[in-house]
Amino acid sequence: MNVRVKKQGLYDPRFEHDACGIGAVVNITGRRDHSIIEYGKQILQNLRHRGAAGSDNVTGDGAGILFQVPHEFFTEECDKIGFTLPDRGKYGVALVFGAQNSALSDKCHKILTGAIEHYDMKILGWRDVPV
Repeated sequence: MNVRVKKQGLYDPRFEHDACGIGAVVNITGRRDHSIIEYGKQILQNLRHRGAAGSDNVTGDGAGILFQVPHEFFTEECDKIGFTLPDRGKYGVALVFGAQNSALSDKCHKILTGAIEHYDMKILGWRDVPV
């Protein structure tokens, strides 16, 4: 059966195209549930054959999971390093892969800070991710 859906509301079929692989798991009520993350991890494993891993079989292409900000976790972590977060839903979190070279890292911090301030936002703090 080949049915073409017509343009309606925000949907426009001109934006339809093949994707190399995508998976989505959501709770449409917005309820937080760890099982959604587990399902997301399974999707990533199932998409491995679609190129989600580098040719060296160690690195990846950046495929990942988008999930709600774990407010309690970030509150605890930020308390440890000396700054307080606003209420849940009143802030965002960015993961930035920085340069190993400290001069280049400083330059990247300045560029990122400038871009954020340009949009009338502010950086509350920085945290090195433990590895």
